[in-house]
Amino acid sequence: MSPLEDLIQYRKARAKETLEDAKCLLAGGGLNSTVNRIYYAIFYEATALLMTHNLSSAKHSGIRALFHKDFVKPGKASKESGKFYSRMFDFRQKADYIDCFKFEKDDVKNWIESAENFINEIDELIDREMSYL
Repeated sequence: MSPLEDLIQYRKARAKETLEDAKCLLAGGGLNSTVNRIYYAIFYEATALLMTHNLSSAKHSGIRALFHKDFVKPGKASKESGKFYSRMFDFRQKADYIDCFKFEKDDVKNWIESAENFINEIDELIDREMSYL
């Protein structure tokens, strides 16, 4: 494998590991920390996808914008995944920076399931895109 392919695989693995961290945090009751880990799981997966097109950004908002422009808008990734990424981007900001912001446990549980679906969808897309590398 090339160094780029190795990095893509690393980011995919990091996404899955971070989602497992989110599940552990949820079991311990840390909802804000769980939301943070859910966001980072999908962030790592999205960055892996962008790497298949040699795309990157130094800002989280830039990664989100590239994901939408290059994958959601042309229909390669689902609109549902695009909306979920944007929601989690906003929720992570609230979890990390807004004092006294509270999430509902049932919502956070559902977001873990949505993050698993996101990662599975984007994994398949990465595999297709990597066949062109």
